[in-house]
Amino acid sequence: MPITAQHVRETLDAYLAEHPDEKDSVSALAATLDQAGDMIASRKEFRGHVTAGAALLRPDGRVLTIEHRALRKWLLPGGHVEDSDATLVDAALRELAEETGISPDQVEPDSGLPLHVDVHTIPANDAKGEPEHLHFDFRYLFRTTADTVELQEEEVTAYSWQFADMLTAEPLRSRVMAAAGQ
Repeated sequence: MPITAQHVRETLDAYLAEHPDEKDSVSALAATLDQAGDMIASRKEFRGHVTAGAALLRPDGRVLTIEHRALRKWLLPGGHVEDSDATLVDAALRELAEETGISPDQVEPDSGLPLHVDVHTIPANDAKGEPEHLHFDFRYLFRTTADTVELQEEEVTAYSWQFADMLTAEPLRSRVMAAAGQ
């Protein structure tokens, strides 16, 4: 069953209960959710749509980053939700497996709540007929002892296990560092 507006709203509300100071930073998500309803999970909703990402942490305090082919940026594994995803955390886990080859049985979710919700602009992609739009990225923390990665080369060009303090975006950086015990 596809991810619903109700699921996104409940997840956002639970996140804001933990991080009430971030209400302003996710206000565009709340507004778009009110307007788009269940289309919030469709990549064809160009006001903005939800995506899911994974902060994969090893016991040594390193987190997996990937180089995204189209955006030419180092990011956490993640991407668009699909109709087969029942929840946002399921979508994050599926994207992690697809992009890195690390199977779900090698990964343990830290919690059912997002570690961070990031709102960012995606540039227009004329080749795909996509205008500039927002991604509402629900990022979840997972733990693993795996270190073997098999990249999905159509979307990902490289990977790196970085110490959490090398992440630049706050509050993601400080939250991953806290989870790593740093």
